[in-house]
Amino acid sequence: MTEIGEPRGTSAPEPDGGGPLRLCLLGPVQAWCGERELELGPPQQRALLTALALRARRIVSVDELLDALWEEPPARAAAIVRTYVSRLRRVLEPDRALEPDRAHPRVLVSSGSGYVLRLPADCVDAEVFEERVAAAGRARALGDPAGALGLLREACGLWHGEPLAGLPGPLAQAHRARLVERRLNAVQAWLEAELETGRHAEVIGELTVWVSQYPLLEPMRELLMLALYRGGRQAEALGVYADARRALLEQLGVDPGPRLRELHLGILSGDPKLAAPPVLVVPTAPVAGAAPVVGAGGEPVGSAPPPPAQLPADVSDYTGRDELSAALRADLAPDGPAMPVVALSGLGGVGKSTLAVHVAHAVGGQYPDGQLYVNLRGAGALPADPGEVLAGFLGALGVADAALPQGTAERAALFRSRVAGLRVLIVLDDARDSRQVGPLLPGSRSCAVLVTSRAWLSGLPVTRQVGLEPLTPEESVRLLAAIAGPGRVAAEPAAARRLAAACGFLPLAVRTAASRLAARPAWQLSHLVDRLASERRRLAELEAGELAVAASFRLSYDQLDPETARAFRLLSLADGPGVSSAAAAVLLGRAEPVAERLAEALTDLGLLSCPYPGRYQYHDLLRLFARELVREVDGEAAGRAAVERLLRHYLAAVAALYRVVRPGYPFPDLVAAPSGPGGAGAGNTGAGDAGAGNGEAGNAGPGGAGPEFARAKFAGVEFAGVAEGLAWARREVPAVLAVAGQAALDPGGPLAVVADLTLVLIQLIDLGTAVPELCDLAGRVAEAAAAAGLPESEARARYALMWAQREFQRTRQARSEAVRVVALARRTGQAALLPGALVVLALTGLPHCSDEEVAAWCEEAVALSAELGNRSAHAFVEGMAALADLAVERPESALRRAERSLAAFQGLGDFVGQVHMRYARATALHGLGRFEEACRDYEECVGALRVLGSWDRMPGVLVALAGSCRAAGRPARALEAAEQALAIAERVGLEHRRANALSAVEEARADLGERGRGRGCLA
Repeated sequence: MTEIGEPRGTSAPEPDGGGPLRLCLLGPVQAWCGERELELGPPQQRALLTALALRARRIVSVDELLDALWEEPPARAAAIVRTYVSRLRRVLEPDRALEPDRAHPRVLVSSGSGYVLRLPADCVDAEVFEERVAAAGRARALGDPAGALGLLREACGLWHGEPLAGLPGPLAQAHRARLVERRLNAVQAWLEAELETGRHAEVIGELTVWVSQYPLLEPMRELLMLALYRGGRQAEALGVYADARRALLEQLGVDPGPRLRELHLGILSGDPKLAAPPVLVVPTAPVAGAAPVVGAGGEPVGSAPPPPAQLPADVSDYTGRDELSAALRADLAPDGPAMPVVALSGLGGVGKSTLAVHVAHAVGGQYPDGQLYVNLRGAGALPADPGEVLAGFLGALGVADAALPQGTAERAALFRSRVAGLRVLIVLDDARDSRQVGPLLPGSRSCAVLVTSRAWLSGLPVTRQVGLEPLTPEESVRLLAAIAGPGRVAAEPAAARRLAAACGFLPLAVRTAASRLAARPAWQLSHLVDRLASERRRLAELEAGELAVAASFRLSYDQLDPETARAFRLLSLADGPGVSSAAAAVLLGRAEPVAERLAEALTDLGLLSCPYPGRYQYHDLLRLFARELVREVDGEAAGRAAVERLLRHYLAAVAALYRVVRPGYPFPDLVAAPSGPGGAGAGNTGAGDAGAGNGEAGNAGPGGAGPEFARAKFAGVEFAGVAEGLAWARREVPAVLAVAGQAALDPGGPLAVVADLTLVLIQLIDLGTAVPELCDLAGRVAEAAAAAGLPESEARARYALMWAQREFQRTRQARSEAVRVVALARRTGQAALLPGALVVLALTGLPHCSDEEVAAWCEEAVALSAELGNRSAHAFVEGMAALADLAVERPESALRRAERSLAAFQGLGDFVGQVHMRYARATALHGLGRFEEACRDYEECVGALRVLGSWDRMPGVLVALAGSCRAAGRPARALEAAEQALAIAERVGLEHRRANALSAVEEARADLGERGRGRGCLA
C-alpha cells in the first residue's frame, strides 16, 4: 500500500458546507458532517468504509477489500464493492453532482486497482486516539505527568462503546480485537497517571467499573487496590485482592502474579512507598471562541461575572448508595465522547434530589465555568416554564435582561451558544417530563446535565437513566442513626430495624421518623415503632415539620386523570407481591389491554414498579396512601367488591389449574355450584400429596348446577396443559394466598368464596408448593367460618387444614381436624368430604386404635367413594387405604389397592396421581420384602417429582428410597439418596423432613462403617 493524498494536518473536507467530515470508529461506526450524522447504509457498506478509514490516505486494492468484507466472496463481489463505493461517494460528497467543476470525487478516490479515502489523520478518531497516546508517552518521558494525564484523558474520552460495533467481515473482527487491546492499555496508562498526580479518590469509581468488566486483568486490580489504600479504605483494598485470588483460582487455577502479591504485602505492612503523591494541577486550555458577556444592547461588558454556583447545600447526614454515587460521578466526568445527560427517576421521597445534589457537589469542581440549578416543580400543579428557566440561566451567565430573546426556542439557542465550549454542570431537579427538559439541554459535550423526575424520561438523549429504589435495610438504619443519634439506635437495634421496615426503607419516611425522634429525646425507638404499627395511622405519623410522606405522594396523585387515578386506588387493594395484568383487569373491571395500559402509565410516573413484564407492585407506603384514597373516594363497599372480583377470578383460575393437574377430580365443580349432597372432597397420599374425594365429575350432585354452570362460571380461565398450569402457579400462587389471607381477616369479606378457594388450593400439597402458607390460610378460614356460623365453609377449610397437618406429620392435629370434618360433612350433606376424612382417621389411628378399627375406616371410605361414582376420587381413596393397610401389616392388600389405583390414574391421564400411587405401591413392595422393585418405583417417583418441581415432596421419597436400598444391600446408593434428601430439606426449610433425612444418613453411614462420621459431620 502506498501513502498518498494530503499530508497530516490538512484541514478536513467540508462536503456540503455543513462542517468538517469526521469518522468515528471507536464505537458504532458513524460519520459526521459538522453536527449532522451521515447515513452510511447497511453494515456491509459501513464495513467497506471502515476498511478504507483504517488505511486512510493509502491505496487499498479491490482484492484487499474483498478479503476484508467476506470469508468467501460471492460471485459478483467486485460489482458489489463498486456499488458500495458509489453510494458512499453520494453520502460523503452530496453536492458533487451539482458542481460541474467537481466531476471527480475528492474524498473517496479511485486509484489504479483500488480506492483511497483522503481524510486527514485528525478526521478519524482512531488515528487521533493513537496520536494522543503517543504524545502522552512523550510527555511522560520528558517529566511532564500533568501534560501526559491531560492527553490520556483526551484519548480515552474518544471512545463510545465497542469499536467497529456491529460490523461484519474478517477485517472488522481482527481490528476490533486490536483496538480493544489498545484501549485497555490506554485506560491503564490514564488511570496510572491519575494516581501519579494524586487523584486516587476520583478514579475509584472508574476503576471499579473496569475491574468488574475485566475481573482477571491484574493491572487494573493493582490500581484499584492502590487507589482504595491511598483513600484510607485499606479493608476494601484487601478485599479486592481476595476477590482477585478467588477469581483467578476458580477460572484459571492460578494464584495472583508477583506484582499483585507484592502490593498486597505492602498494604498489609503499611509500606510508605505506597503513600499518595501530592496533587498536581492539570492545566485546562482556554476555551476558544467563547462568546463575550453582553449588555443591554448586546454590547460586550468589560468584565465577566463570577461563574454561577447555584447548587443547594449538600445534606450533612447523607447516607448510603455509595456504589451508585461513584458510578454517577464517573458518568458525569467531562471530556467524554458525548455530553453526559444522567436522569434519576423514582417515586416521591425515594431521595432523587438529595442524591443529585450530593453527586453534583462531588463533581462540581470539574466544571469550573459554573453550576446551574433549578427546581422545575414537575410534581406540582404549576411546573416551571422552560422559557422562564432559560431566562434565569442566561442571567446567571451574564446576559442582561434587555438582551434576552422573547421566545423559548430563541432563548434555548442563545443558552446553547453561551455555554458552548464551557464546562458547566446543569442540575434540573423535579422535572415533569421530557418536553420540559428538552429546551434546557446544552449542545456542547463540555457540559453535563443531571435530571431528576418522578416519571421515566423517554425521548431525551440520556447517557444513563437510573430508576432509583429505596435504601437497603442497613442504609436505612445508618440514616436513622445519623439523624436521631447513633447511641439511641445502638441501644435498640431491633427496634431500629423494625422502624426502618415500617418506613418501607424510603429515605423521606426514614428521615421524617428520625426527625420526630430527634425532636423527642425522651422517646424510645420502640415507642415510635408501636405508633407506626397501625397501617391506617402510619402515614399520619410520618410527618415532622415540613417533612410529610403523604403530602409528597399527593403531588403525584393530583397529576393523574380520573381513569388513571381510579386505577392507582383500586390496584392497591390486593395484598401480596403485586398484581398481574390479568388481576389488574379484574380489579378495575376493564379489559386486560386497558388495565395494562393504565398500569404502565402509573409505572412511567413512578407510582408503580414493574419487576418483570405483566406484573406491577406498589411501595408499601404508596399502597397505604392509595388505600386511604379508596376509603376517601370510592368507599369501603367498592373496595370490598373489587377484592371479591379478584377472589372469584383466582377461584376460577385455581379450579382450572386443578382440572389439568388432577384431571377428573370433582372439586372444581363442587366450588362452582351451589352446595348440596354429592359434593367433592380431597385426600393425601403416602408421599404427602392431596387429592379429591367423591362426586360425579362434571356434576355438582343432586340439587346442584350441572356442567353448563361450571363452564360458564370459569369461562375464559383455562390452561392448555400441565406445563402451562404449573407456570401460572409458580407466578401467581403467592398472590393468590396473600389475597385469600387478606379476605379471611376482613369481617365483612366474602368468606364463602375464600373457603372454596382454600379447598381447591389443596392441590398445592400435590405440587409440593407453599404448603405452610396453605396450612396457615386454612386454619384462619376455618376459625373465621366457625365464628361466622358457616358450617359448609368451615368443613371445606378444615378439610384442607386436615391434609396440610398430616403433610407436616402432625398426627394429633390432623386426627382432630378429621373428626371435625366427618361431623361437619355429615351435618351439611357434603358427602364428597367424608371418604377423605375417614381415610385420614385410618392413617392417624395407630397406635391409639385397634387394627380392626383402622381397617373398618378404610373399608367405609372406599365404599363411600365407590357409591359416589367418581373414578379419580375412588382411585385416590383406595390408594390412601393401601397406606393404611401397610400400617396394620396387610401388605398384600396394600399392593392390590395401589396397583388398582395406579391403573385407574393411568387410564385417566393423571400424571400426578400416578406418582402418588407409584409411591404407595413402592411402600407396599417394600413391606413384602421386594426391595429392588420398591427401589425402582421410588426412583421413578423422584424423577417425576423433579419434572413437577415438587421439591417439598422429594425428601420424603428419597428417605424411603434410602430405606429400600439399604434393605436391598445397596448402602452406597442409600447414602446418596439420604444425603440428597437432607440437602433438599435444608434448602426448602422443612424441619421434619430434615430430621428424617438426618436419621437416614446416619443409618446409611453405619451400614458403610462410617458411624464415626455421622451426625457430628452433618451438624
